[in-house]
Amino acid sequence: MFRVTITKGFSAAHVLKEIGGKCEELHGHNFKVEVTVSSGNLNNENILIDFRVLKAWTAEILEGLDHKYLNDLPQFRGVNPSSEVVAKHIYDRLSAKTRPLKIKVDKVVVWESDNARVTYSGART
Repeated sequence: MFRVTITKGFSAAHVLKEIGGKCEELHGHNFKVEVTVSSGNLNNENILIDFRVLKAWTAEILEGLDHKYLNDLPQFRGVNPSSEVVAKHIYDRLSAKTRPLKIKVDKVVVWESDNARVTYSGART
């Protein structure tokens, strides 16, 4: 199995309702996002995916989140835009791009600080 991992970042603010504590107040993060994709096969150039392509796809998704108030975005309407929800959103959007290439998004890791992260690796089947 071959795996490729890239890292990108974005800044955003959010409010997490009904969880108690300071996170119920408006606050922001400089999020770091790690994306790992995999396949048992390489393409005609003997690579899994060009790093530039994976970075561009990820950047396109993150651009829609960067410097935004996450609670106001349509994709997070009706849910707390937690790091968990953000990771799943990124995973789902990237999976739509990689699936036709027979590449699996293994996991999306979202760091909201240097010592707090979440990982989403898809629904269990």
